[in-house]
Amino acid sequence: MTRRPTWRRRTDRFRHPAQVIAIGFALAVTVGTGLLSLPLATRTGERAVLMDALFTATSAVCVTGLVTVDTGSYWSGFGQAVILLLIQAGGLGIMTLATLFTVLLFRRIGLRARFLAQAETKSVGLGDLRGVLRRIVLFSLVSEAVVAVVLTVRFSTAYDKPFGSALYDGVFHAVSAFNNAGFSTRADSLVGYVTDPWITLTLAAAVILGGLGFPVVFELARNWRRPSTWSVLTRITLALTVALLVLGTAVLTLAEFSNPRTFGPLTGAEKLLAGFFAATMTRTAGFNSVDIGSLRPESLLASDVLMFIGGGSAGTAGGIKVTTFGLLAFVLWSEMRGETHVNVGRRRIPATNQRQALAVALLSVGAVIVGTFLLLAITPYRLDVVLFEVVSAFATVGLSTGITGSLPPEADLLLVVLMFAGRIGPLTLASALALRDRDRRYELPEERTIVG
Repeated sequence: MTRRPTWRRRTDRFRHPAQVIAIGFALAVTVGTGLLSLPLATRTGERAVLMDALFTATSAVCVTGLVTVDTGSYWSGFGQAVILLLIQAGGLGIMTLATLFTVLLFRRIGLRARFLAQAETKSVGLGDLRGVLRRIVLFSLVSEAVVAVVLTVRFSTAYDKPFGSALYDGVFHAVSAFNNAGFSTRADSLVGYVTDPWITLTLAAAVILGGLGFPVVFELARNWRRPSTWSVLTRITLALTVALLVLGTAVLTLAEFSNPRTFGPLTGAEKLLAGFFAATMTRTAGFNSVDIGSLRPESLLASDVLMFIGGGSAGTAGGIKVTTFGLLAFVLWSEMRGETHVNVGRRRIPATNQRQALAVALLSVGAVIVGTFLLLAITPYRLDVVLFEVVSAFATVGLSTGITGSLPPEADLLLVVLMFAGRIGPLTLASALALRDRDRRYELPEERTIVG
């Protein structure tokens, strides 16, 4: 019998789309780390510390926004351009970009490439994948361009910035916002614009739009006049997005209403604006218009919950996703009512979806617990601060109470692992580590056990 070449046997082990996605993101992080390690990438002309380059590249590719060094003052124009490209690549997805380039260059696409892009974009079918990918890229670029124009005009007219500087800041923040990255060229993020609705609401809109997920956006574009035809994904995403924004705004505004270091000096309308912006950013964007380190403990806890849930599936947001949270809520409701099936509206949710939601939630909780334990063991910070940092990293949010830059190298490495795992998804990561799928060809006898 003819043996297949060694390289073919090795590549066969990595044919699972989850594996290729994980490898693709790892390669992007590696390339980004190499580019940021060049002397050209820093303003001083000296090579960046390897951990700073690795941390920044991971944070950019995973569209997180946590930084160990200030983006605007430490990295040169070249370094910031690299960060921006990594954010764009991470937001669109490595496999999406690779498949798009294949289509543009060769005008054809193989079946395996279709499956890889489908796994990254969560598209339902394979027939219109080429059109889906084009619409994703076009939608992303147009959205970023519109946001960049609004920000550029505002920066140049209201803050007397030179047009070139205003344009650069507008483009940088537009790309960062739409991709839910949270990188800013300002050391204090957006604290200086806390009372400016033109800037904060524009960025909030970009974050929400990018975080809804491409399937939801495209379905709304097609059937926005016919809500009765919306899929379960769209209904859950929209309902929970609105609910979390309203609830998050109310909780954070009330919790910080009289805090003299955050919302206290603001007027009533400005407090509501700051609360809405904070509630939006905790859903994996990472910008902040008030000092996060000055938030009260109850605000940090509420932010932890919002960050952990995250945004919509197949978009630029992180967290376990609102669809996962919503499905688990429906599972709980059905169990409390004694129903044998989980129904959402007039649709029944298959058991595989329920297991996937449970697996994602439990793996994510486990990652946060382990990460918090390890970070507490190697740093002197208190629990609420450490938990906030871990959730922010794993949910690829990018908010920080200010401890990121003072963490030891081993803590930075831990956050790198959490950001990477959170971006590609705990279930995807677990699938990527399994070298082959196993189908059980028999059923074992059933036995019930006591629960609770």
